[in-house]
Amino acid sequence: MDKKQLSETDIRTKFITPAILGQSEKKWDLMTQVREEAYFTKGRVIVRGKTVQRGEAKKADYLLFYKPNLPIAVIEAKDNTHSVGAGMQQALEYAEILDVPFAYSSNGDAFLEHDRTATGTSVTREISLEHFPTPDELWNRYCTAKGLSDRQKTVVTQDYYDDGSQKSPRYYQRIAINRTVDAIASGNDRILLVMATGTGKTYTAFQIIWRLWKAGTKKRILFLVDRNILADQTKTNDFKPFGKAMTKITNRTVDKSYEIYLCLYQAVTGTAEDQNIYKQFSPDFFDLVIVDECHRGSAADDAAWRQILEYFTSATQIGLTATPKETKEVSNIEYFGDPIYTYSLRQGIADGFLAPYKVVRIGLDKDLDGWRPLTREPTSASGWAFNQARQEAAAGP
Repeated sequence: MDKKQLSETDIRTKFITPAILGQSEKKWDLMTQVREEAYFTKGRVIVRGKTVQRGEAKKADYLLFYKPNLPIAVIEAKDNTHSVGAGMQQALEYAEILDVPFAYSSNGDAFLEHDRTATGTSVTREISLEHFPTPDELWNRYCTAKGLSDRQKTVVTQDYYDDGSQKSPRYYQRIAINRTVDAIASGNDRILLVMATGTGKTYTAFQIIWRLWKAGTKKRILFLVDRNILADQTKTNDFKPFGKAMTKITNRTVDKSYEIYLCLYQAVTGTAEDQNIYKQFSPDFFDLVIVDECHRGSAADDAAWRQILEYFTSATQIGLTATPKETKEVSNIEYFGDPIYTYSLRQGIADGFLAPYKVVRIGLDKDLDGWRPLTREPTSASGWAFNQARQEAAAGP
């Protein structure tokens, strides 16, 4: 068989896939750990007049998972007329976007590996088809690079919530979730996530809480919002799987028998001391506090949210925002630290998860023509009285 006469698809089917799965010994599970032609963006929405179409979506030839929603390697394939490393540039680009530690390129002769953790003796090496690493080998190398203990490994490998509907996080949500769980497992207790409006911050928060709660790392959690409708929607939609373990604090009453608390911050704070009902909880009651839309005031030194955060200072605290606020008086970064992940409006539009916007300039008549006070006598009684008083004041005694 002349490999150079084969298409890229044939090279993948006949050489690369068998090398990944293993022949003499089972390596990767095709059904649960290997995704071929894995699309991870939607393709930018392009609007031309009244016509709407999508641009090309990004896809990896192979995306390998240690566990569901824990991607660990990306592979780019080329036909045999290319060199082994011809797909490495694209593999590295996708590995950076998807936040995976290992990137591979192959033409069916061998694999070129790039270790993005940069902890081995060599960052790049060529390996034969039969020696492609196993899931455990890559995972152990990753854990060594991160310095994860056995206890920390238990936390970072905790399963996502799955209701059987095949719903899975988008790639950027998965990155935000995994980075947050990794950071908390490593002892970080102040975390900031910046995600554009409409990119699913509440769903992201739910999966973070679920994994930490199920792992037993965080047993009592407070989720703070600034609008009542957000708390209601959260309870009935994304947070519904928590069931009877969850409650919403209402009517300024506190029941300490629950584990997950949803709360409108105005419902537990006030100007008078007896209105600050959050103090009915002991300062160490909560293990985790998540603040939604934290740019709206929680970072200000005298804000009500900031008072709650400082009261529960022993808890791990996560700030969620689309627009982090940085002024002389208010700073999200000063309190939470630099964001561990940012998914911007620009990126959301480029990926096709958010619709593009169009700026339309509209000139207001007052801006274009200017405005002068009316010189004629006003018709309303209040207007007449105001002008009369003004004229008398101008005339003097």
